[in-house]
Amino acid sequence: MSFRDLRDFTEMMRALGYPRLISMENFHTPNFMLVSEVLFWLVKRYEPQTDIPPDVETEQDRVFFIKAVAQFMATKAHIKLNTKKLYQADGYAVKELLKITSVLYDAMNTKGVEHMDLSEEDSSKFKFDLGSKIADLKAARQLASEITSKGASMYDLLGKEVELREARTESIARPLEINEAEKVMKIAINCVMEQVQKTNDMLSNVALDEASLEAKIEKRKLELERSQKRLQTLQSVRPAFMDEYEKIEEQLQKQYSSYLEKFRNLTYLEQLLDDHRRTEQEMFEEAANMLRLMQNRLKEEEQLLLKGARRAGVRIVGTMQGGDTEEDEDSGDSEIDLDEDEEDDDMEDKSIEISPRKFVLRARKPEPLEESDNDF
Repeated sequence: MSFRDLRDFTEMMRALGYPRLISMENFHTPNFMLVSEVLFWLVKRYEPQTDIPPDVETEQDRVFFIKAVAQFMATKAHIKLNTKKLYQADGYAVKELLKITSVLYDAMNTKGVEHMDLSEEDSSKFKFDLGSKIADLKAARQLASEITSKGASMYDLLGKEVELREARTESIARPLEINEAEKVMKIAINCVMEQVQKTNDMLSNVALDEASLEAKIEKRKLELERSQKRLQTLQSVRPAFMDEYEKIEEQLQKQYSSYLEKFRNLTYLEQLLDDHRRTEQEMFEEAANMLRLMQNRLKEEEQLLLKGARRAGVRIVGTMQGGDTEEDEDSGDSEIDLDEDEEDDDMEDKSIEISPRKFVLRARKPEPLEESDNDF
């Protein structure tokens, strides 16, 4: 099936006036009800007086319906249909349906071209008389096929006329003998009697076959009844191991419930363990970062102390001149300042003596937890 065939089929059915809307999705899967409905509608459209049973409930009815439609279209319209594809009722059936719809569609278009200039009333009248015109077309096709077959047979008979003419003239010229005629009649009667005897023998054989079939049917019925009774007895009897089976099934259900509970607990504890390890790792990293910062800070303080000690080693030298001038007052102030500076230098020397060492703090790495299966 191609997309073009399906599209042409839907458009032709819409143009022919099919009352139901056919979608392209209807034939992706087998849909026998739709195919049978379309076939019945096309047959009625081709010849309204046809009598084809529309029953398709059982498999036999479907087969009979498909055969009847195919035989009707072959004899009346000379359209050969593939019954297997029609019975499939899928995309392959569209090609077979397209053979019928194309004939009806072409007939409708041909009639429409001839009467293109008619008014709307004439066009409606044309649509109303379409069935009779299709019937005339069907009769013309049937008559043409009969004329062709009769002409072929007549041509063959005329070809044998030369030989048959001599035999006919001899038969006419020969005098009729009663004995020969009687002999021929007796032979014909004997042939007919033999055929009658054969027919009677066949009828008697049919009766014997019918009796044997009835006996077989009765035998099968008895076997079926015995089998049904045996089945009922087997269903009513309880097996000996059924109690043990039910107990084991209950135990298995309990074991499964405990297994599920333990599995959930195990999963939960493993998740807690992972969270605990993750927090310990984060704390360890945080402690390591803090220790690193403290070390850097101590190094900076030590460097500052060393620089201060070097500056304290420089001594200040003043003059020994006296006087009550402003310079003397300034010099007095300078002496006081020097005394204060000397006291500060002494304090710095003491602080240098106290902290010449280099403190290095090392963070103690927490011992990793031993991984074992006995965490729980």
